[in-house]
Amino acid sequence: MRILVVCGAGASSTFVAQRVRHAAQAAGRDVSAVAGTEQSLPIDLDTADIVLVGPHLDTALDRIRAAAAPRGVTVVLLPADVFTDLDGSRTLAIVDDAVAARRALPPTSETPTERTPA
Repeated sequence: MRILVVCGAGASSTFVAQRVRHAAQAAGRDVSAVAGTEQSLPIDLDTADIVLVGPHLDTALDRIRAAAAPRGVTVVLLPADVFTDLDGSRTLAIVDDAVAARRALPPTSETPTERTPA
């Protein structure tokens, strides 16, 4: 599974990406988590299965979802206290919940085919 963590400048997303990577590694999972910015999103979306959006970008959420939808990429707004998740396990659980919810949706002609995260 390829996780893209997006924030304004890439600093806070770097911490979240690193923590979720460590949590996945500790759980024996093959997960890639990288940091990005809203500006790099058009390029970064091509290699992402899921996008975690920093809470301070809540006003950009609709725009990010619109960019991700044609690629079948799931987008999740992270909670305001995400930066207190020091070991990344809660953030990884958010990813798992989002992937499970997406898989539970019935396919429609309007829903693009999602890349199936591992």
